[in-house]
Amino acid sequence: MSFFSNLFKRGPKPIIAHSQPQDLATLKASTNRPQSAAYQVKEDVYYVTASVELGNTTTKCVLTATNLNNSECYLLNKTVRMTRDIRAPKPGEQVFGKTVWGIELTKEAVAEMIGETVLQSLKKAGVDKDEDLDFVVRSTGVTAGFATAEEAGQLVIALADGCLDIGIPPKKMSPAMSPQQLPERLQKFTLLDNVIFDGAVVSVKPPKGKQQTANEMEGELVTAGIKLGSKWTDVDYRNPCVSLDFGSTLAGRIVNDDRPYANTVGNFLGLAGVVSDSLAKGTDKVDPKNGAALDLYDPKLDKKGDKDKAKANADKVHKLIDIRKVPSDVDRFGTVPINPQAAEEAGTLLIGCDVGVNGDKLQDLMNLGHEIYENDGLATLVATMDYVSANIVYRTLDVAFAENAITEDSVLGITGRAGITGRKPELILEYSEDKFANTVFVEDGLALGSAIMARCMNSMGTTKNPIGGHQGGNCILGKRMKLQGKGK
Repeated sequence: MSFFSNLFKRGPKPIIAHSQPQDLATLKASTNRPQSAAYQVKEDVYYVTASVELGNTTTKCVLTATNLNNSECYLLNKTVRMTRDIRAPKPGEQVFGKTVWGIELTKEAVAEMIGETVLQSLKKAGVDKDEDLDFVVRSTGVTAGFATAEEAGQLVIALADGCLDIGIPPKKMSPAMSPQQLPERLQKFTLLDNVIFDGAVVSVKPPKGKQQTANEMEGELVTAGIKLGSKWTDVDYRNPCVSLDFGSTLAGRIVNDDRPYANTVGNFLGLAGVVSDSLAKGTDKVDPKNGAALDLYDPKLDKKGDKDKAKANADKVHKLIDIRKVPSDVDRFGTVPINPQAAEEAGTLLIGCDVGVNGDKLQDLMNLGHEIYENDGLATLVATMDYVSANIVYRTLDVAFAENAITEDSVLGITGRAGITGRKPELILEYSEDKFANTVFVEDGLALGSAIMARCMNSMGTTKNPIGGHQGGNCILGKRMKLQGKGK
């Protein structure tokens, strides 16, 4: 079975394909196949990566293995912990940021939690960090509590410290400069002699100039991750495309059809899953301080809510939500640090989602959640959350279309807990069907992005089944070589 559980593609209804994680030994035993008339078994070579992520709500280590003979990707293990459980700062430790819910973060506390999470995941998957693990990519969704966009880098450093503390060497967190720097079993699969990693991830260049938003890495990774996830559907999710990640905060990109590398012409930022979390906190079903919508989600509730009441409730919620082109005179929108001047100089559109001004109306959302829960019940509150998230998609993309930022025939990709659970995919498809060439919904886009980032950094593309390039096009290896002065 492939990696991508809960993978949706467009149709009359979203289609869900399920798969189960498996340890590395079981995977190798199940995929080694007879390769000759003598039925000798050829051993498949796997590129094993760890995606280490600390988000506002959850902290994850997702282990994947890519079969380099055919580029198929498999889930080995996904270990998830609640970020609210990170230990409190000890005396003498410096707090460098907070989650959107005010959980204070220190380098030492983050490193401890990451180290424990990674070790637990490796153990469950039967992956030896010295012999089997090839690469670790770190990312974060926690950008809201930082004073500046640059400070987000401190958290990424803390994630690296957590990996170093458990014995993962630096060379497994940085790209190789030549094939000889890779393990011998991987050397024949790299294209480092043909092209170098020049910053473009799955054929998309990052925005030009200074960092524009604190969540730029998120947007880059989820776009790449949705591209990888889409390979298990019949949706060609390549350039031009639009990505939206509905974690606690909003991330994503608008990508044009420039060739061979597309440009990032838009960034999404602000609040997303926090909206539903705030509604959930109005009930007596979750912790009023650190609870989340995930705590009360139950698939059995999906069809029990009153749709008409849920729609009306969602309209009330959206009166508190501000979605628009980010103005040029602010340095934070939707609690996320931004640099609008840098975005303007680079020609990048910033679209933000806020609740009041930098989240100052979240308490009003909690009060509204309490009202809905008391009057209409839990099932209708959950249904309300579906309509709320779908309406955030509608309004966000309406702004992008109004600004003429979305290239014709773009494909839409959605990931994140507040975008793919419940009836949200069905509601989003109702909007996107006539506006996009296609739509795909992928679980754990950020983790998948880390897996493909690790391959990009070491030039392990698949020429026969490319993930990068443009829709309907072939591999762009030749064009990249020419661009880098290595080809004719």
